Amino acid sequence: MNRQHEPQTRVEIASDVDIVTARNCGRRLATRLGFTSGDATLVATAISELARNIILYARRGEVIVKAVEEGEARGVLITARDEGEGIADLEQALRIGYSTSGHLGVGLPGVRRLMDDFEIVSEVGKGTTVTVKKWKR
Repeated sequence: MNRQHEPQTRVEIASDVDIVTARNCGRRLATRLGFTSGDATLVATAISELARNIILYARRGEVIVKAVEEGEARGVLITARDEGEGIADLEQALRIGYSTSGHLGVGLPGVRRLMDDFEIVSEVGKGTTVTVKKWKR
């Protein structure tokens, strides 16, 4: 059973300040849930990368952060959503080292490695939604 454990925090992403705000929300939630400092940093890093992608490729979107429970497991659920151009070749976008922006962040492949669960849905001309979870260990 997957049930929401507490309300979600939604951060509109349109500038670098918004990236910091979303990152801090994720870190605070992970800390409140009892994540280690290292895992809270992984959550913050994933949010930072996802939000940066929104600005680079879609200019604006949103990041939603909330706590989730599945059975005894507790975690952080992050949804990054935009209505940009979408990703034409998901397989290529998920390849380590691939970048259309020239930036050297961890990108989508890095986010996938940092988090426990990773899902991406993208439609050309409609946008992209990335949903990731990190579980408390």
